[in-house]
Amino acid sequence: MELPTSEDLRERRNHLGLTQSELAERADVSQPLIARIEGGDVDPRLSTLRRIVNALEEAEGGIMRAEDLMHSPVYGIEPDDSIAFAIETMNQEGYSQLPVVRDDYPVGIVSLSDIRHVEDDEPGELPVADVMRESITTVTREATIDEIDTHLDHHEAVIVIEDGEMIGIITDADVATHLS
Repeated sequence: MELPTSEDLRERRNHLGLTQSELAERADVSQPLIARIEGGDVDPRLSTLRRIVNALEEAEGGIMRAEDLMHSPVYGIEPDDSIAFAIETMNQEGYSQLPVVRDDYPVGIVSLSDIRHVEDDEPGELPVADVMRESITTVTREATIDEIDTHLDHHEAVIVIEDGEMIGIITDADVATHLS
């Protein structure tokens, strides 16, 4: 994600009709800090910049959240399902990866890339548990696009959970679709 310049921040604030003081209050920072950032006198910490950008997005009426980005319903497979079944499901649904679920809760993820790296004469008969990655990340439907983007730097997908159940999945493609 590209960081906004001091000029970008000033233009967005002016476009919204906000004073530096109003933006500072919304972002929970000082007005002199806003002035110094907009003047290019200081490079803010990433956490400060994130608060300012979130305040601007809220003022614009649009912090994008997981519920805005997620693809739903989510098709998952069980760890005991065969790789052949996983491939068939991916082909039918048009996905390149699927969450692996046990009792409707994600325990891993499997992708076509994972399956391609299997060194077995008959990989289709192996259980998905043998090739799935257990490293997954979950968020609530209220997670911001910044949080999701951070997770996607380290994972191929983010799974959205509500009341202990999987309700959506977000990939880089979902984020890119909403940013363009």
